[in-house]
Amino acid sequence: MDDRTSTQALSESVLANKDLLPSKQTWNWYNIFAFWMSDVHSAGGYIFAGTLFSLGLAGWQVFVSLIVGIVIIQGLANIIGVPSQKLAVPFPVISRMTYGVFGANIPALIRGGIAVVWYGIQTYLASAALMIVVLYEWPDLVSLTHDNILGLSTLGWYCFAAMWVLQTALFLCNMEAIRRFMDWAGPIVYIAMLVLMVLIVREAAWENISFSLTEKEMTASETIWTMIVGAALVVSYFCGPTLNFGDFSRYAKSPSQMKRGNFWGLPVNFVFFSLIAVVTISGTPVVFGELIVDPIEVMGKLDNKTAVLILGLTMLIATVGVNIVANFVSAAFDISNIFPKYISWRTGGLVASVLSVALLPWNLFSSPEVIHVTVDVLAALIGPVYGILIIDYYYIKRRHVVVHDLYSTSREGSYWYRHGVNWKALAALIPAGIASVAAMMLDSGSGIGNFTFFIGAFMAAGVYRWIAHSDIIRD
Repeated sequence: MDDRTSTQALSESVLANKDLLPSKQTWNWYNIFAFWMSDVHSAGGYIFAGTLFSLGLAGWQVFVSLIVGIVIIQGLANIIGVPSQKLAVPFPVISRMTYGVFGANIPALIRGGIAVVWYGIQTYLASAALMIVVLYEWPDLVSLTHDNILGLSTLGWYCFAAMWVLQTALFLCNMEAIRRFMDWAGPIVYIAMLVLMVLIVREAAWENISFSLTEKEMTASETIWTMIVGAALVVSYFCGPTLNFGDFSRYAKSPSQMKRGNFWGLPVNFVFFSLIAVVTISGTPVVFGELIVDPIEVMGKLDNKTAVLILGLTMLIATVGVNIVANFVSAAFDISNIFPKYISWRTGGLVASVLSVALLPWNLFSSPEVIHVTVDVLAALIGPVYGILIIDYYYIKRRHVVVHDLYSTSREGSYWYRHGVNWKALAALIPAGIASVAAMMLDSGSGIGNFTFFIGAFMAAGVYRWIAHSDIIRD
C-alpha cells in the first residue's frame, strides 16, 4: 500500500487526527508568497527594520545586511520545507522521524511556547492600535483609560477582548479560510504602508529623508562586523516561523512552487517593506520632532482623521496576519500533537489563545528584561532543534521517511526508538541548547549573543551526527 494513499488506515492511530494527517496540496507560489507577506508586514517587522538602519551603517551597507540575512532565511526555509512538502505533514509530525513519535513533543513545545508568548503580545499590540482608533473617533471614552485592572485600563480590556475574540474566531476556521485571509491581507497592508510613507515624506520633504538614522564613526572592521551582526539579527528575527515552515509548505503543490514563493516572499518582499519602513521612520524627526520607530505611535500623532482610521484598521489586519503565520498555526499544531485523539487543531489553537491571556502579555511587552529572559531562552533552542532535524533528514536518513511509521506506536516502527523517544537526539539537543543560552546570557556587548541560532544549529548537528553513528546511547 502506498504511503500517501493510506490516510484511512493512518487515521486510526492514537498519534493521528485529521489535522495531523497528510493534507491535500493545493497551494501555489502566490499562497507561499502571501504567507511571508503576512509574517513580514507587522508592527514588529516595521520596528525591526528601523533598528537595523539605526546600527550606524550607510544605507547600502544596511541593505547588504538585510539581503544577506534574508537570503540565509530563504535557504533555511527551502531546506526545512522540503520534507513537509514531500510528505504533506506539519512540523511536529515530521519531527517524529528525528525525535521519536513521542519525543517530537519536545521540539514542538519549544516552538509552541514561543508562539503562545508572542501570540499574546501581538494581540495586545492589535488592541493598542484599536484603542487609538476608538479614542480618535470617540474621545469621550478617555475616561475609561484612567483605571488599572491587572495592568490594563477598562477600555484597554474592552479592546483586547474584542481583538482576542475576533482573532480566535478567524483562527478557529479551517486552513483554507486562513489561506484566503493571507492572500488579500498582505497587499492591503502594503497599500496602507505606502500611504503612511507618502504622508510622512510630504510633510518632511524628500531632501530630509536619510537612509542612515545615526551617525556613528566606525572603522572598516567595525563596519563589516556590524553588517554581519545585522544579517544575524535578520536570521534571529525569522528563525521561529522558519522552523515551523513545514506547517505551510505541506500544502504546496510542488517544491518549485514552494521555492518560488519563498523567493518573492523573502528577499524581494522583505527588502521592499524595509525600504518603506526606513523612509517613513527617518522622516519622523522632521515631522514630529523625535525619532519614532513604532508605527502605532506614528499613527496616533497624525492629524488626518481618515488616515488614522484607515491605518488603524490596516495595522489590525497586519497584526492578525503575523499572528496567524508566526504564532497561532504553530501553537495549534504543536499542542494538538501532544494528544492527537483528544486535541484537534482547533482545540489546540483555543488552548493557545487562553494561555496567551493568562500570561498578561502587556506586562511582558512593557518589561524587556522579562520578555528577553522568557522568549530568548526558548529562541536559543530553535537553532539546535533545526540543526538536528536537518542533519537527520538529509544525512542520516538520506531523505527516506516511512509515512506510516510516523503515526505508529509499534515497537517495530522506524521512529519508535526507546520508549518512543530518540535519546540520541536529546543528547545532542541539551548541550547545544545550553551552549546557545550561555552565549546569549554571557554576551557582554560583543554581539555574539546574536549568533545563538548558528551556534546551536551547528553544534547540535555535529554532535548528533557523531552520536547517531556511535553506540554510546542505545536506541
